[in-house]
Amino acid sequence: MPLQPGTTLGPYEIQSPLGAGGMGEVYKARDTRLDRTVAIKVLPEHVASDPDLKQRFEREARTLAALSHPHICLVFDVGSQDPSAGSGQAVDYLVMEYLEGETLAQRLSKGALPLDQALQVAIQIADALDKAHRKGIVHRDLKPGNIMLTKVRAGSASSPQAKLLDFGLAKLRPTTTAGGITLSGAPTASSPLTGAGSILGTFQYMAPEQLEGQEADARTDIFAFGAVVYEMVTGKKAFEGKSQASLIGAILKDDPVPMSSLQPVSPPALDRVVKTCLAKDPDDRWQSAGDVTRELKWIAEGRAQTGLSATAGRAPIGRSAIPEWVPWVVASAAVAGMMVLGLARVREAAPAAAPEMRLDVNTPSTSDPVSFALSPDGRQIAFVASGDGPSQLWVRQLDVTDARPLAGTEGASFPFWSPDSRSLGFFAEGKLKRLEIGGGAPQTLADAAFGLGGTWSPDGTILFSPAGSSPLFRVSASGGEPEAVTVLDGAHSFPQFLPGGQQFLFYVGRRSPEANGTYLGSLDSSQTTRLAAADGAGIYAPNGWLLFVRGGTLLAQRLDLSRRELAGDPVTVANSVASDAVGGAGGVSVSSSGLVAYRSGGTSRRQLIWFDRSGTQLGTLGAPDTNYLSAPRLSPDGRRAAVWRTVQGNADIWLMDGVRTTRFTFDEGFDVFPIWSPDGGRIVFDSNRTGRRDLYVKPSSGAGSEELLLESAQRKIANDWSPDGRFLAYHTAEPSQYDLWVLPMAEDPPADSGQGRQPFALLNSRFLEAGLTFSPDGRWVAYTSNESGREEVYVRPFHGASSVPSSESALAGQWQVSTAGGIFPRWRSDGRELYYIAPDSTLMAVPATAAGAVIQPGTPLALFQTRIFGGGSVATFVGPQYDVSSDGRFLINTVLEEASSPITLLQNWNPEAER
Repeated sequence: MPLQPGTTLGPYEIQSPLGAGGMGEVYKARDTRLDRTVAIKVLPEHVASDPDLKQRFEREARTLAALSHPHICLVFDVGSQDPSAGSGQAVDYLVMEYLEGETLAQRLSKGALPLDQALQVAIQIADALDKAHRKGIVHRDLKPGNIMLTKVRAGSASSPQAKLLDFGLAKLRPTTTAGGITLSGAPTASSPLTGAGSILGTFQYMAPEQLEGQEADARTDIFAFGAVVYEMVTGKKAFEGKSQASLIGAILKDDPVPMSSLQPVSPPALDRVVKTCLAKDPDDRWQSAGDVTRELKWIAEGRAQTGLSATAGRAPIGRSAIPEWVPWVVASAAVAGMMVLGLARVREAAPAAAPEMRLDVNTPSTSDPVSFALSPDGRQIAFVASGDGPSQLWVRQLDVTDARPLAGTEGASFPFWSPDSRSLGFFAEGKLKRLEIGGGAPQTLADAAFGLGGTWSPDGTILFSPAGSSPLFRVSASGGEPEAVTVLDGAHSFPQFLPGGQQFLFYVGRRSPEANGTYLGSLDSSQTTRLAAADGAGIYAPNGWLLFVRGGTLLAQRLDLSRRELAGDPVTVANSVASDAVGGAGGVSVSSSGLVAYRSGGTSRRQLIWFDRSGTQLGTLGAPDTNYLSAPRLSPDGRRAAVWRTVQGNADIWLMDGVRTTRFTFDEGFDVFPIWSPDGGRIVFDSNRTGRRDLYVKPSSGAGSEELLLESAQRKIANDWSPDGRFLAYHTAEPSQYDLWVLPMAEDPPADSGQGRQPFALLNSRFLEAGLTFSPDGRWVAYTSNESGREEVYVRPFHGASSVPSSESALAGQWQVSTAGGIFPRWRSDGRELYYIAPDSTLMAVPATAAGAVIQPGTPLALFQTRIFGGGSVATFVGPQYDVSSDGRFLINTVLEEASSPITLLQNWNPEAER
């Protein structure tokens, strides 16, 4: 029975019907909680009445709710309710983003789209498919009727914005048959099949394997995508027939006529892309929607930038304007690309005659400016980037134009190569891992809570830094028990073996400007030698030069290994090169053949921005900041924020009140992770000013002195202060595990007692637990843990020292809050809701209902996509990057401009000539 206007489903009030959708009736409704318009899809009876299908639907809906992409219709909620008392029949429904516009099917009824518009819509659809496929979601029913062209806002581009509908839900539809062919789990038709001559509309977009009853995968969507693009460009369907049998036969054996024969302005390159999409055998199609997206972008950019057919020449990706001289550069780049493969032979044959050349390698968006590495043979480059999906490792062969992501490397950082260029080492999920480039799953080698660089010797030894304040360790490339190599006197990171595999370079930081820099060490001795003041680790070039970054300039200087010192004057190689003064990473890499790669620091800026629950920006706190802005914490009255800023390599606590930003600590050490006392009168932070990470406290007025609060051999990171002021929570950070500790704060010990405050362990296990936050009533604590294999948010009771479990297994009373990964838990001011950041940077909300000694988390609800610093990973190192005010606003450390500069390849580098 249709729902009437005014009917309520949970917090949603029905306003008017929107028509029938592929999965049921659709209504326009108002979300009374967030005061926004939504679309409600009421599920058909065959789903609602089947417990298995209903359970599968709810599971699919939860997955889709975490799928955030600008060209996928957002899923906000899923629910079940009896709308009328006494009816006895529940209504199951899905809450989605409300879209205004027309479907692509409606638009195509008027004819083909203009070519440039068709390309832009195709790029948007392919990009959305790529995002979903990476999360294991297949559409199964891609067709013009499931693509909405939304209205274009004033001042935006002229092309409509595409939104995919009904994502991942097609397999919930009932089994249908046509012409004797069983379509198990196949999509239903957009209109019923009535008699002879009628065409089952969806059939025209179904892949051969679907018609044959085989399981659909991502390549099935790519076939349907090709059929949709064909129709957008030509105005005609790729496959047609006068009957069901003839249509099915055309799909199974016929190729559509080339688009250029129907639409002369269609470039041959686009014909090739669509033809490959429509290959009968899935193995002959494009294997990922990401590949299709890149091809379409190339075609679109070629048309936009040159005004010619895209086949005239491939335009460089990521450039907004093409000067007249670019065709000559393109030709030179093509020649240079071939030179990369034979670089060593070229250098041997004519080193004096080879000119120095610098070429840019573009990477997907949101690339880490310091996480990349050239392979030793100089033929490949590995880098970390997210594109429009999760951050992961990518590899690009330098003789081709496209990079490919490596499965199983989500959350990876700081890749390094094996000597034979066949394997990669990297850090992810608190572990040191290795991956064979030829295929296979990553192998875990050792614990590395927050790995900061590694290097691989010819004899199979890996030297690595497992944490931010740690000595260097070595482990076999096949795994085993790590062994410390250096003696800790600061933070040791980013080692690099020198030829022979005995000596190595590494970075020492977090000491003092006079002690930080590039050092030389050896596996057979604990003695180390400082070579140069630098902002990051040094890199050794095979011609005997040391490259290092200082003040943003990439310098090179002769390294005399026999004397263990640098010789001569430094030579400038490049300016504005990226480095990470906090961790010691440098944006430079060198192959054994002498090819140099470096990357500029870009123009990354951050700002503290206020948002409401719908993602609407409400204001800002402070100006855009090009310094390392991190870990904002609101004062109890919400008027000020304490942050960690790194200015000219020195990290301090700063206070921001909306009018001015003032420095709060002044020591040369790293003062980080500020925490306010409940009354706002004091601020706790941790600092390494004595060589350890200890806890300090200072009046928030800035008038008093800084006092040592807790010292120990452990590295400590402040987390939260209980609402009653009695306890301070922190986590310890050892290379293999992070544990939660609590420091009593209610009473100071007598000055002459000789007794200090005695902290106790709240959760001490083999996993990484961090980021604890107290509930507003102090009865519960939320935190992150990787005990499930990835970081998730958990809640457990807190009753002071009595909360401590007697053993690792005594975790009774622990509840998992997040369902698909989560970090940075925060409580609503009334304690009835928890927030966290999902792996794709979406801000999530979870109802939290407490009943006695039990708390029951509800279903996570996606609020809005953020551009939060650090994304949805690396929680234990960068700390919480947002806070929640008492009135429900969110203060988020937002990335305004992502540093995604190209990687520059420097060939035939001759520092002697520069001297």
